[in-house]
Amino acid sequence: MLEGKEVLIVEDDPVFIRIIGGFLRKEGCIVREAGNGLDGLKALREGIPDLLLSDLSMPVMTGLEFVEEVSLEYPMLPVIVISGTGGMSDVAQALRFGVKDFLIKPIDDIMVVKSAIISVLEDADGGTSSDADFSQQWFKLAQGGGDQPLTEELKWHLDELLDNPGNARDLLMGLMPDQDSRQGDWRLSYHSLQSADSSPVVLDYTWMMDGQMAFYMVDSGSAGKNGTATTLMIRAFFNEYLRSQDADERGFVHLVHQIEHAIKKSTYASPIRAMFGILNAADNELSVLSAGLNAVVDGSGNAIIVKNDHLLGVDAATERFQTIDLASGNVRVSLSEVGLTSFSLDIQRLSA
Repeated sequence: MLEGKEVLIVEDDPVFIRIIGGFLRKEGCIVREAGNGLDGLKALREGIPDLLLSDLSMPVMTGLEFVEEVSLEYPMLPVIVISGTGGMSDVAQALRFGVKDFLIKPIDDIMVVKSAIISVLEDADGGTSSDADFSQQWFKLAQGGGDQPLTEELKWHLDELLDNPGNARDLLMGLMPDQDSRQGDWRLSYHSLQSADSSPVVLDYTWMMDGQMAFYMVDSGSAGKNGTATTLMIRAFFNEYLRSQDADERGFVHLVHQIEHAIKKSTYASPIRAMFGILNAADNELSVLSAGLNAVVDGSGNAIIVKNDHLLGVDAATERFQTIDLASGNVRVSLSEVGLTSFSLDIQRLSA
């Protein structure tokens, strides 16, 4: 599987690079090495490898700076980053640059490295590497989603996050999008004051070319120990859905059905409180579906309670979207759950 594949390793630890490089050469890889980010960029200009393996903690040029530069200059190059324990915030930032996977030092099982590399290269060879999120890389939705058994690599990742709840929280928080965003005449912002000791409410949103914006919110703590894995699986389904079709209510109901099916079949996911929404700018409407995460949606004094007792994973898809008229040009979605009332989402039309 790895025979003839060219891998560039950018790493300043000579022991680690000797172990990984030696192992990959035995697997038939063509291995090149660089000791820091600047040397890594020089090596890339000499030739583009099949895969880049980069540490995030290096001298001269930080690994994060290096990965960002690579994402701009070589967006089609699959990248796996390596971080020491406790560097999850940097890992999350790297993932936002399009990195396909990450590994945490110390790596006790070298086969995890092999599994991660094979998985990323398979997707690259299949033509999906350019726009697939790391969560899609993990959960392999195109090959069966939640029905598939745990792969060695996925189990390693989930065990790592389960054993280190602080890392899990840092990862989820680091993946949160920009707090203020604009598209055309519309602005989205969110406000969050969350305890550093609890699992966070996670938001993700995407502006689309047709004047729509899709989002979801997840209370990661409501799924207990499986909260992080379930939240990342929802992210994978959401990104895959938006990659393949336009957002509308019917499609989102199908998306919720897919996620619920995966939760019920998997051993690493549990029912969770969530909410989905679609902004249709052309029609001045916001459609919201609660999946156990309840909120007050206030459009300039016209407040609507969005409520559903069914969690995502327990027949939440049987509910219907509630539609709010945005003729006033402003709406606030405020979570009404005990302990979550400090989280709100604002959508505003900037011009009359």
